[in-house]
Amino acid sequence: MQNTGTRSPATTPTHCPYCALQCGMNLTPVGSGTVEVSERADFPVNRGALCGKGRTAAQVLAPGVRLTSPLVRSQGGALVPAGWDEALDRIAGSLGRTRARYGADALGVFGGGGLTNEKAYALGKFARVVLGTSQIDYNGRFCMSSAAAAGTRAFGLDRGLPFPLEDVPRTGCVILVGSNPAETMPPSLRYFTELRENGGTLIVVDPRRTRTAEQADLHLAPRPGTDLALALGLLHLVVAEGRVDEAYVEERTSGWEEARAAAMAHWPEHVERITGVSVPELREAVRLFCAPEAAMVLTARGPEQQAKGTDTVGAWINLCLATGRAGRPLSGYGCLTGQGNGQGGREHGQKADQLPGYRRLTDPAARRHVAEVWGVDPDALPGPGRSAYELLDALGSDVRSLLVMGSNPVVSAPRAAHVEERLRSLDFLAVCDVVLSETARLADVVLPVTQWAEETGTTTNLEGRVLLRRRAVTPPEGVRGDLEVLHALAGRLGVEKGFPVDPEEVFEELRRASAGGPADYSGIDYRRLAREDGVFWPCPAPPPHGGPALRAAVTPPPAAGDTAPRPDTAAPGAEDAAAPHPGAPTPAAGGTAPHPGTPRLFLDRFATPDGRARFVPVAHRPSAEEPDEEYPVLLTTGRVVAQYQSGAQTRRVAELNAAAPGPFVELHPRLAARLGAAEGDPLAVVSRRGRAVAPARITTGIRPDTVFMPFHWPGEGRANTLTNPALDPASRMPEFKVCAVRVEAVPR
Repeated sequence: MQNTGTRSPATTPTHCPYCALQCGMNLTPVGSGTVEVSERADFPVNRGALCGKGRTAAQVLAPGVRLTSPLVRSQGGALVPAGWDEALDRIAGSLGRTRARYGADALGVFGGGGLTNEKAYALGKFARVVLGTSQIDYNGRFCMSSAAAAGTRAFGLDRGLPFPLEDVPRTGCVILVGSNPAETMPPSLRYFTELRENGGTLIVVDPRRTRTAEQADLHLAPRPGTDLALALGLLHLVVAEGRVDEAYVEERTSGWEEARAAAMAHWPEHVERITGVSVPELREAVRLFCAPEAAMVLTARGPEQQAKGTDTVGAWINLCLATGRAGRPLSGYGCLTGQGNGQGGREHGQKADQLPGYRRLTDPAARRHVAEVWGVDPDALPGPGRSAYELLDALGSDVRSLLVMGSNPVVSAPRAAHVEERLRSLDFLAVCDVVLSETARLADVVLPVTQWAEETGTTTNLEGRVLLRRRAVTPPEGVRGDLEVLHALAGRLGVEKGFPVDPEEVFEELRRASAGGPADYSGIDYRRLAREDGVFWPCPAPPPHGGPALRAAVTPPPAAGDTAPRPDTAAPGAEDAAAPHPGAPTPAAGGTAPHPGTPRLFLDRFATPDGRARFVPVAHRPSAEEPDEEYPVLLTTGRVVAQYQSGAQTRRVAELNAAAPGPFVELHPRLAARLGAAEGDPLAVVSRRGRAVAPARITTGIRPDTVFMPFHWPGEGRANTLTNPALDPASRMPEFKVCAVRVEAVPR
């Protein structure tokens, strides 16, 4: 709860720094260097509720917890305090020498899904304009890229939830696939509780009987890596039982016959053998889903973090389309984004294949529009670079110097021991972070930067709601903002203009850069965000002189492998009298009223050229790594309620560490008996990539053929030492959620 900064005693309404709910909270300075977190009941997403991470978030602001001085690597090999000029000069000099010797693509940039929209935008611009490199991606690639690819393929547009969370309790049934919000975003659990109180039903798909699954009307526990077969089996039953909404399919979709044929190859008994979910359970799931007038499917990392994650999500989307459960009130497919700005972080340019506004980097019109905003030649912009894991894998060879901002891949990346080795092999590594993370410990220069309560900026939550985080306290002396860092480095590398340090000025440029794109923020400004509970994109700017409304164009889907929608094909900023963006309200008479934002997408048409959603035929295939004699057990990974992501911040909070002090191996009593293991005994989990050791946690809430490890910790219990970097061909998502392992008892 401490902070060295001071401010007037007035309470500041702001948002939590952690998950994609972006819960509203109040911050109030309460004395010498302390700030208090309190409930903010007026914010509609969490309505005052905060989890333990949110309640204790201000403790990471305390001196002794967070960094307050730049650090540089001494000749003796230690990180020692340094002045800002020395640290910045060292970074700029090293980046410049690397570029001069090896070329611009020898420079890499790795961002984060927790960066504000302003930082993500500026970081992407810095990589492409100042460094001239194509080698930029971010840890959000590990979050929901498969859902993004599938959503774009089916609907022409990716926004995690195409409807606000307030719709969830009002629908008739929700299938929650591979998500455990009771632990990952606890304040959201009330929406599912209210769903059941209102007479709706909840189906949870998870190989573990989690806290969320315990509240479900039906829990399906498939073998890890078989979610695709499960969805296809449900669609088969929908067809066989005559539950297809034929009129909807005819009027609002295309590609049904091919998708239908693919699903019919997955009959229930076949799916039962693949998944372990019984035929009666499959039939009951279809009955519950199809009985009410409205229903939803919500996915999270379970089905997405697979080497077939895009197809898996696509199969669940097909189920929604076949039953008429998309683009209708209180119905649809949605993805529960994980990271705090996982949605906005991928919309504005820090992803390898995208430009601001969710435009494709390879599209000439997009390049012209953004280059004009940036004041550069479109031909000078580099093309797409490597995806996140591929970028990390190339460190020390093709990529010689790396700037990391807001990420900790030593803990969070798959095949983490290999990634750590690659980071160590770099000629130069610079890290901007709040704390001395495991990745920062490897750096040549570490810069201490501000965090959420010490800076103003916007984020976009899992609903597509753009929010304003407000600065509540002054950062400690010696700490600077990421925008200041990029401004200073740009100047040292010869670019004097174009990198302001004022976040509102950056956001105003972001508005222009996003205008007319799929993720159009041009009608949003800080004043609106300060007086409203956030604004849902797309939100085009009001048309000039009372003319027709500008819109984010509905254009062809991306080419195979792309994860961003195609941008507009008309001249940037051109007036368009055609239909508004799907789901967008009609402007007031005269066309001059501010656009209200778009809480609900696709109600009239989908964001495809013909306005129809696309079925995509998919078929089940094995995971990239199946069990065998040497590695007979499946490992799946995830989170626990008291820790967040790589744990770089939450592991520094005493209350959270008391609740979740370290890693563990969750296993079924039958597997424990075969190993001769008792509760708390050390177990070694071994994969083809390495070995992790953690205490046993024995429970009947997991399948006997599966073990679970949380991934928040470094060291010998690091779960991502084991995980498989096999990549989805479309999204380039690694297969975090399933790999083959053996489990061994460790002598005490």
